[in-house]
Amino acid sequence: MIVTLSVRPGRLESTMTQDLSPAERYAAARRRAAEQATALAGFREMYDFGLDPFQIEACRALEAGKGVLVAAPTGSGKTIVGEFAVHLALQQGRKCFYTTPIKALSNQKYSDLCRRYGSGMVGLLTGDNSLNPDAPVVVMTTEVLRNMLYAGSQTLLGLGYVVMDEVHYLSDRFRGAVWEEVIIHLPESVTLVSLSATVSNAEEFGDWLDTVRGDTQVIVSEHRPVPLFQHVLAGRRMYDLFEEGEGRKKAVNPDLTRMARLEASRPAFQDRRRGRNMREADRERERRQRSRIWIPSRPEVIERLDAEGLLPAITFIFSRAACEAAVQQCLYAGLRLNDEQAREEVRALVEERTAAIPPEDLHVLGYYEWLEGLERGIAAHHAGMLPTFKEVVEELFVRGLVKAVFATETLALGINMPARSVVLEKLVKWNGEQHADITPGEYTQLTGRAGRRGIDVEGHAVVLWQRGMNPEHLAGLAGTRTYPLRSSFKPSYNMAVNLVEQFGRHRSRELLETSFAQFQADKSVVGISRQVQRNEEGLEGYKASMTCHLGDFSEYARLRRELKDRETELARQGAAHRRAEAAVSLEKLKPGDVIHVPTGKYAGLALVLDPGLPAGRSNGHRGFEYHDGPRPLVLTAERQVKRLASIDFPVPVEPLERMRIPKSFNPRSPQSRRDLASALRTKAGHIPPERHRKQRSQAADDREIARLRTALRAHPCHGCDDREDHARWAERYHRLLRDTRQLEHRIEGRTNTIARTFDRIVALLTELDYLRGNEVTEHGKRLARLYGELDLLASECLRERVWEGLDPAELAACVSALVYEARVGDDAVAPKLPSGRAKAALGEMVRIWGRLDALEEEFRINQTEGVGQREPDLGFAWAAYMWASGKGLDEVLREADMPAGDFVRWCKQVIDVLGQISAAAPSAEGSTVARNARKAVDGLLRGVVAYSSVG
Repeated sequence: MIVTLSVRPGRLESTMTQDLSPAERYAAARRRAAEQATALAGFREMYDFGLDPFQIEACRALEAGKGVLVAAPTGSGKTIVGEFAVHLALQQGRKCFYTTPIKALSNQKYSDLCRRYGSGMVGLLTGDNSLNPDAPVVVMTTEVLRNMLYAGSQTLLGLGYVVMDEVHYLSDRFRGAVWEEVIIHLPESVTLVSLSATVSNAEEFGDWLDTVRGDTQVIVSEHRPVPLFQHVLAGRRMYDLFEEGEGRKKAVNPDLTRMARLEASRPAFQDRRRGRNMREADRERERRQRSRIWIPSRPEVIERLDAEGLLPAITFIFSRAACEAAVQQCLYAGLRLNDEQAREEVRALVEERTAAIPPEDLHVLGYYEWLEGLERGIAAHHAGMLPTFKEVVEELFVRGLVKAVFATETLALGINMPARSVVLEKLVKWNGEQHADITPGEYTQLTGRAGRRGIDVEGHAVVLWQRGMNPEHLAGLAGTRTYPLRSSFKPSYNMAVNLVEQFGRHRSRELLETSFAQFQADKSVVGISRQVQRNEEGLEGYKASMTCHLGDFSEYARLRRELKDRETELARQGAAHRRAEAAVSLEKLKPGDVIHVPTGKYAGLALVLDPGLPAGRSNGHRGFEYHDGPRPLVLTAERQVKRLASIDFPVPVEPLERMRIPKSFNPRSPQSRRDLASALRTKAGHIPPERHRKQRSQAADDREIARLRTALRAHPCHGCDDREDHARWAERYHRLLRDTRQLEHRIEGRTNTIARTFDRIVALLTELDYLRGNEVTEHGKRLARLYGELDLLASECLRERVWEGLDPAELAACVSALVYEARVGDDAVAPKLPSGRAKAALGEMVRIWGRLDALEEEFRINQTEGVGQREPDLGFAWAAYMWASGKGLDEVLREADMPAGDFVRWCKQVIDVLGQISAAAPSAEGSTVARNARKAVDGLLRGVVAYSSVG
């Protein structure tokens, strides 16, 4: 019989046992007793809500000793499975590491686990903080764990479980390789818990985990605990994106389709004030006016959501400046979402969290404007904000004291900040290179914030109407709930020396071939390999069909093919020769030459107005120049002025006559054209065009063709009655063989790609004396302690003593060039640099990079594929120098011209690399680098940079 569970998990209704036989009741009691004895039963008692089926399934697999991959939507409670791994580790007396992709998420998870287990049981390791690192449960960023594995840290002793939250980050092209490094290098005794957003190839990823980590169970849940409803806000009305109806396939609301069709039939509004310097408010106004359908302003959208009971809401705007402008627009509109009591709570919490910031810095950071928005329940959230400010916004939003947040897409990356509604202003974002449509994966990630579990009955995603919006396209974004996980794994210099030191070259190569990147590449080859097999079967059939009883028909077919190829080649050479002759004849033309255009739309009599010679050939006159051959400008006998191309002259052309072109001739004047064309017809209309004599074919005198024809006639198969039938099969055989070889070449290009890149990196490192076979030299051991995009450049700078003699502030300026990357492209204005020794050292760093770049080109290490050293960016050197020299925040931010959040983030990255340099720098007598690197850290780690991001 089928039993439906309708009560809270962990309990059974007494009615369930009423219809069971005594044996069935005994078996059920045994199952209940066994379940109560599991670790899961005790874990479930710690929560005041029941677990979902996918959570229970994953926890049972963990308790059975399996690794798990859990792929489920944002907000569905995946972290429960990670917390169960923590519970198991503590119960078994082992350690658990909980890794996250970003520091903010690490800080948040650390706070959550401290509340549950106490701060004595939980540690935190990020680039900024090291709290209780020997605790049985440690939360850390993934890079920290990777560095531990390479360093063979003692902290790894007793490690039983590793939770990798947001494991889909391995698709990230900048940092994704770190996740694969950790997965590959973790000891076999460690159970891996991988938590991912819903991806379409979870089974493929699970197969790879099963290969490299052992028994791994894949649990996929596409069920959202809080249903999500999709809307479009157009004019004063909010439309449902989908029509109400039964079935999985939802139809787009016909009202939206009708609106799109109606708006497309009307001309767009044009605003002539558009330009680079348009203020954000003007740009917002233009965006609304350009559509014929009224688009509400940002304050009006928030008021509408408030009236509909859809707050709190996150509005995603793909611009930091626009997020700040949106808050100001709401303040200017007099929007207030908090009552007096809420305002007092906000002020109290903000003052408590910012008490450590000096008053003079608060003014520089725009504290009072920020506080006014918070008191009204409105805030911005983006990477340019001070980390402390962002954390306050997050806490207030979760507590319901901030009800409207304008955020960039960085908020969607794992931070626990759910809302009732999510608003998307546009479906286009800047991807670093161009404005591009957001992908289904990005749409799912952004709208996944809508709907708070245990609070909201439903979540709402609202897209603002824009001119040119295609409702079908939006429905496609909303209907595609998953996106594929693609590896971004690439070997690096640091990775190479660490692997060779631990495993030797051969074993390292084998390890890299177990990466997910290679797994995917090999899997993509499977389909091609099957096609090759089918082709080979077809080749056997074709070979049988072309068999001739008189002789070897494959040899006869080869002779026919060689003859055809030779004839084609000679024909091609003849055509090229004729084109070259035609180009030479065109280059001899002068203004006033009368010619006959042999072919094309403008064939016939024409007068040359301008020869249009290739660049660099003036022929004694001025005119337009072209790089693809002469393009003469002519007046035809039919009064048309046209620029001709080489395709109009398949044969050489000779002037028939000469004419004087009046100085008053204006090609744009119909009268001028009419008069000159009339004179042209009078002057040369009676002259017949020169007939181009066809030249003797080269094939007639070619010895190779004569030899092949003789060989063909002498071949036994030449006299076969079925010769042409055999020849058709032979031609099919040849075409299929050519296609098969191309497929085999593709297979060869995709297999062992990671290992081949590793081989090239090892060859370069051997050239620079970082490696000698399986031995890692002293230089290599230094490189092994330097992590980062410019690891090899940093190592070479230490090796060549570029930074010796620099004071701490100068060293900070130089190290900043290793981490900083401007958000926009190269500016025309050179960055301001500190003078003296620092400037000379920065110049020497660029020179060393140039040498490494040339070496990478020689060893075919391609930077565009994510391998290799990018050029150091000097744009942050002046700001780092000033801050390390003790200058005030106001002066530094004004000189740096960057938001406080960006400044703090870059300073912390410089601090991280300075720490690596202090550990890696040579300890030779007289060397000052290690000591000054530590002093530079102290100089940078002050003021806003030093404010702790953990409470």
